[in-house]
Amino acid sequence: MAEPFLIGEKMTGGYGAADILHDCTLAVEKGQIAVIVGPNGAGKSTAMKAVFGMLNLRGGHVRLNGEDITHLSPQERVRKGMGFVPQVNNVFPSMTVEENLEMGAFIRGDDFRDTMEQVYALFPILKEKRRQPAGELSGGQRQQVAVGRALMTQPKVLMLDEPTAGVSPIVMDELFDRIIEVARTGISILMVEQNARQALEIANQGYVLVQGRNRYTDTGKALMADPEVRRTFLGG
Repeated sequence: MAEPFLIGEKMTGGYGAADILHDCTLAVEKGQIAVIVGPNGAGKSTAMKAVFGMLNLRGGHVRLNGEDITHLSPQERVRKGMGFVPQVNNVFPSMTVEENLEMGAFIRGDDFRDTMEQVYALFPILKEKRRQPAGELSGGQRQQVAVGRALMTQPKVLMLDEPTAGVSPIVMDELFDRIIEVARTGISILMVEQNARQALEIANQGYVLVQGRNRYTDTGKALMADPEVRRTFLGG
């Protein structure tokens, strides 16, 4: 059986002496959406950061398209095709929308205007507000800038840490619609999400983490249908 496009396999590690992740595995296929859910403090964001190279693993490895990238820095992983959108401080507030997007293209030596037009087609409000400082935008619009900036690197994998945190339900639905559109272009999406029910609805694959370990792994649909998962993690 072919290996997933991106896999963090049996990851064990943390930020100091104590391990937060214990034998944790996450994977996403090309053009699919994988969602990491679980209670607060479950290690969801830590697992995502481990895949992106932001903490040292004491065990396990990360592979992208068959290549072992376990020991690469986050910057090197960006050059390999990984884009990461952190939950906070993910835009330059004093710079305009357009300048933020241009910052996303820093690793590229080619003409990136076509990509910028693709971002504007995905998020029309950004084109409308392209001359406006990002700090003046609503929370949902800033998230669109952050996702757009990551897309400017032309990633093969887009990693999103709680993309709908602090936005209204309407904006959340819209962001999820855009995330589905991004996946349809062939980009793999790996995201951590607090809104577990809504996230699993759009997920091809779902991971429920508890205390840094895989508790349940299945398709989004199967996890939604699992009575134990519903009762424990989805509010019934």
